[in-house]
Amino acid sequence: MLDDYAAYVLAHAEWVAEDDTGVVGLIVLLPQADHLLLDNVAVDPRRHGQGVGSVLLQFAEDEASRLGLSEMRLYTNEKMTENLAMYPRLGWKETGRGVQSGHNRVFFSKKV
Repeated sequence: MLDDYAAYVLAHAEWVAEDDTGVVGLIVLLPQADHLLLDNVAVDPRRHGQGVGSVLLQFAEDEASRLGLSEMRLYTNEKMTENLAMYPRLGWKETGRGVQSGHNRVFFSKKV
């Protein structure tokens, strides 16, 4: 949440969701040897509940398939209880918990 996104954009692959008002969401995907890491997904708070996140997550699944990867992975902070409830509803399986970069993380995976 404190990332330097200007530097991040230069070093990673991001996609944005736009409408006639501008950017309404973004997703950062990092292909790995055996999976696609969903590094970040964010939706403009004014657009929560309007399907933008679902479109971005479907894009991630499509991108994993396009790259020939059969698994996606992500992690979230254990304090983000809304994410801990949402990802399992969307077919993600919790695979573990641990400290990463000083944060308590919850790790998920999803077969594509």
